[in-house]
Amino acid sequence: MRTILVMLSIAVGVFAIGAIAGASGLLSREMTDVYSAVSPADISYAVSLNITYITRWTMSDTTVVTAAIVSPDSDGMPMADNTQQFRAIVTIKENLEALFRDRANVFVAGDLLWYPVEGRSDIRRAPDVLVAFGRPKGDRGSYRQWEEEGIAPQVVFEVLSPGNTVEELTEKQAFYEQYGVEEYYVYDPETGAMEGWLRQEGQLQPIVEIEGWVSPRLGVRFEQRGEEIPLWLPDGRPFVSFVELQAHLEQERQRAEAEAATRAAAQAREEEARRRAEEARQRAEAEAAARTEAEQRAEAEQQRAEAEAAARAAAQAREEEARRQAEAARPRAERLAARLRALGIDPESEMP
Repeated sequence: MRTILVMLSIAVGVFAIGAIAGASGLLSREMTDVYSAVSPADISYAVSLNITYITRWTMSDTTVVTAAIVSPDSDGMPMADNTQQFRAIVTIKENLEALFRDRANVFVAGDLLWYPVEGRSDIRRAPDVLVAFGRPKGDRGSYRQWEEEGIAPQVVFEVLSPGNTVEELTEKQAFYEQYGVEEYYVYDPETGAMEGWLRQEGQLQPIVEIEGWVSPRLGVRFEQRGEEIPLWLPDGRPFVSFVELQAHLEQERQRAEAEAATRAAAQAREEEARRRAEEARQRAEAEAAARTEAEQRAEAEQQRAEAEAAARAAAQAREEEARRQAEAARPRAERLAARLRALGIDPESEMP
């Protein structure tokens, strides 16, 4: 008899489940015998390799006990070993997610288990940051490549921690090379150093000069300018943490408020100037109207004075004419009075 352990998915507690199910009559005696035939060592080995199929082969027949295929969403490992590593992971992931926020077919994740081979849950890695082009955004418990149209993440970032070993980093690079990563970057938050590898001829080849390097897939620039993370967005802005972003937004808010206050003050001054100008215009118009009215009154007064002067002159002329006529008539009247007296008539007496 031979027991073959086939690696497909996790099978925690397979031996215990078989014993309980057999005791309750849920499994046939034959199936219970199969569980009983599996040694504790086999069960331990199966659990360590996340196995879900335990098969007993005999000379006459084959009995298969099958559990559901499971690719666990957690490997039980912490996301980061310290706050500095965690901050770097989150900063890289969030800045990349913001960079591709308007592209529905770019998926960005941090510390997400990636299963490249269906049925082999022992083959997995959890990159600190991964970017998969051609895959839709959305929540995932893990990145199961066979459910992602076979597309492997094209870009992977790893952020070093004090606990990383050379062997571990070598295994990670070999994994990423084997399963199709195009660009692989390793960042050391303690020193600020960044290393990179680019897929060429089927292998991840070192990027000799990382300073000034522009990622073919991401479009981001790798350049150390004194920032904590030497990554720069295509528009020249640096990768920033959430705290830095909030501080920047606060500065922008204060600057916007100051500019708004300046504009409001300038607008108020313009409004005041317009008001004063309008008042001056209205005052000038009123003064002009008053001057016009005064001029009209003066003109009317002048015309009246001239009319009165003309009337006086006419009256005086008439008086002068009357005096002249009277003066001219007096000699004739005197001659007539003399003739009347000569005739014995008193010119002063009233005629009967």
